[in-house]
Amino acid sequence: MPAKPQIAIVGPGRLGSALSIALTKVGYRVNEVIARETLSSQNRAREIAKSAQSFTTTLKTANLDSDVIWFCVPDREIAVAARALIRSSKWKGKVAFHSSGALASGELNALRRRGAAVASVHPMMTFVRGSIPSLKGVAFALEGDARALRVAARITRDLGGEAFRISKTNKIAYHAWGGFSSPLLVAMLVTAEQVARAAGLSTTQARKIMLPIVTQTLANYSALGPAGAFSGPIVRGDVSIVRQHLRTLQKIPRAKEVYMALARAALQYLPARNRKELTKLLGR
Repeated sequence: MPAKPQIAIVGPGRLGSALSIALTKVGYRVNEVIARETLSSQNRAREIAKSAQSFTTTLKTANLDSDVIWFCVPDREIAVAARALIRSSKWKGKVAFHSSGALASGELNALRRRGAAVASVHPMMTFVRGSIPSLKGVAFALEGDARALRVAARITRDLGGEAFRISKTNKIAYHAWGGFSSPLLVAMLVTAEQVARAAGLSTTQARKIMLPIVTQTLANYSALGPAGAFSGPIVRGDVSIVRQHLRTLQKIPRAKEVYMALARAALQYLPARNRKELTKLLGR
């Protein structure tokens, strides 16, 4: 395996696009971008291929002359795509990755049986339409065959990321952790917008006003840890204010549920005064 192996990207979605751009920037050659035969998939693949100075193929026409084949398709499609490419190449000596956070490298067993070394290589990062994040400083969770893991660790270092090993039995917990770190964080923020509406603000105003305090809270969390970043009526033990919050939130039942769940978590994991009274108020 060369120091910078040539790579084929399977799946021209948000992750495939971000990886192609990042890999190209650090000197890797993305040989081909493999897409479904639908017009939308082909159009996305052409955009990625243009930025990577590569070309597009389909699952039926893939060349697969790359050293590393990187599957960037939805979880439910990984094994299907792997089986579709079995006959397109001699797999002995190749390395195949997929980037599911929840699923283990066994999704690529069809290729493993053909002689490929396989691994799951998941960046702990969010990929959404309209944003291409940097992968510098991003942690990549690695699980799979020893040879594939060595290649994955080298690529991760070249991307400026940090590789760590994870057991396949821990991947679901790892993925749920990621859920708390981004999508459920967004769910909490959009719930906060609904509370802001009850205070007479529009959701647009709420986002603008919340951003500085959210940003500072994350900065405090990074610099001071969770206990140091925690503020508000629970840490002060202000039972009366928490009771008034709950009374007001009765008008927004879902927000009240979220508030109570997070407040209970705060009582378990964070500093608080009047803990006994707050526990009685919030329940268990």
